[in-house]
Formats: sequence, structure tokens, C-alpha cells
Amino acid sequence: MLLVAAAVSLYLVLPSLLAVFASWRSLSHVNWYFALLALVLETASFCSLWELDRIALRTRSWFGVVTAQLSGNAVGRILPGGGATSTAFAVGLLRRAGVDTGQAAAALAASTGLQIATALSLPLLALPAIIGGAPVSHSLATAAYLGIAVLVLLLAAGVAAFATDRPLALAGRGIEWLLNATVRRRRPVAGLPQELLADRNFIRTTLGERWKTAVPAAVANTGFDYLALLCALQAVGASPRPSLIVLAYAAAEVLALIPFTPGGLGFVEAGLVGMLTLAGIPGADALTATLLYRLVSYWLPLPTGGVAYLLFRRRFA
Repeated sequence: MLLVAAAVSLYLVLPSLLAVFASWRSLSHVNWYFALLALVLETASFCSLWELDRIALRTRSWFGVVTAQLSGNAVGRILPGGGATSTAFAVGLLRRAGVDTGQAAAALAASTGLQIATALSLPLLALPAIIGGAPVSHSLATAAYLGIAVLVLLLAAGVAAFATDRPLALAGRGIEWLLNATVRRRRPVAGLPQELLADRNFIRTTLGERWKTAVPAAVANTGFDYLALLCALQAVGASPRPSLIVLAYAAAEVLALIPFTPGGLGFVEAGLVGMLTLAGIPGADALTATLLYRLVSYWLPLPTGGVAYLLFRRRFA
């Protein structure tokens, strides 16, 4: 059933995906200084993720964590199932490295849960900043400042959510009211605040006192990824509306969670190109910037994951 859903989804988004790949010749005209900077920032984003996994696993070792994450990431972006497939594969590798299966599963579940919470919170925190006086100057520097402000707000919200129950309870009641008020349902949504608090408690219990360093690591993972997108836009010489760039990135983060295709393949490309076009970027530049960003964030980690798996097999044969 999952394979059928993946095939149908890829068929629906195939035109957008092909349009992005068809712009590969335009990569010869990009500013390669900013293209390389985007790669460096994306590497920093992965490093933040590895630090988050190390915190969750309560280990000082880098090799096992890095190779397991890269290998699982590659498998999750080839096979349907997305994050679930990636996590299951990484847990299997960590077991061979001597990590207890239950501990590895709980740690990676907590790490993934914190990443998803960050991705889902980003658009909620970005909208007030956009509606409440977003800048209209077409400047990527302004987009960087606005994005950093939203990430600081995200960090503060994450700390507050772990420290007290009230922020999550209020957010849960607000989302619950919104879902029931906007969509007709046979059974209204109920108990969402309790579910959010239960998930938070699981993550906090798994991370222990180290949640205070895990939250900044999760925010840094998102922040460096956002800056990589800005560098991809700078590489094509784009001058978009900063507020809509924040919204475009937030939409791409949410679309990447769609499990019908590996890593949201096709959905992210279609959504990002559309949002960048709305932000005032010409269609050709939006395609090229999306291709460059997805190269450094999605495609280049795939062969890296293959190399990481071979290195893992060599050490833990």
C-alpha cells in the first residue's frame, strides 16, 4: 500500500520535479562562492544533528553516530517510509556497534521528535513575525536577520516548552480549537494538549538534563539549513521578499515530513519553487535555487551515506 501511495505521489509531482532537474544547465551561471558556502552550512546543519543524536544516545563517540545517521538517512531517502525507515536502519546499525536496541530506538525517537517539533513550530512562529510588520525590502540580508529572529524565538519557545507545561498546553488548546473550528468532523479533536505534554515528557525523560543542550542543537540544525537556502538564493542573484523566504522555508520543512515519498521528494521541490516565485523570484531563478539547495541538502548526502555504511561495516564487521 505504501509503495502504491509513493508511486501515485511521485506521478503527481513528477512535472515539478522534472522542471527542477531540467534547470541543471543554469548551474554553470551561479556564483560558486555562495554555492560552496551553502554546502558548508548544510554540513554544519548535519553536524548539529549528529550532536543532537550524541546527546540523546548519551555517548561521546562520533564515528558510530555519524555513520549510522548518514547510512540511515540515505536508506530513508531511497525507500518509502521516510523517517521511520531511516530510524529503523540506524537503530540496526547502532545495535551492531554495541548500543542496546531499546536505548537506541528511544534515543533516536526522541531526537526525531525534537526535530519534527522544531519543523512544525517554525511556521507557527514565523507567521506572527510576518504578519506583525514583515520587512518589504528585497534584501537577503534582511531575510537572514528575520530568519535568525524567528530561530531565536524558536529557541526560547523550546526552552519554555521543556521547562513548564503551560506553553504546550496553551498551544495544544489553540491548535485543537483551530482544527475543530475550520474542519467539520464526526468526532471533534480532543486531548491534544495531553498528547503534546506526553510526547514532551518522553523526550525530556530520554534526554535527561541534557535537554538544555539538545534544544540549541535542534535549532542550530534548522538554522544552518535555512542559511544554506539563503546562500543558494544569493548564488543565483535573487532579491526576494524576506518574509516570504521564511515562510517558503517553513513550508519546505513541513513538506519534507510527508511520508508518501522519501524525504518529501517532489513535494518539497514543487512547494519551494511555488513559494519562491510568490516571493518575487523569477521562475528560472527559483528553479535553479531550488535545485542547488536540494543538491546540498538531499542528493549529496546520499553517496556520502553509502561511503559511511562501508566504513561502518569495515569497523563493525
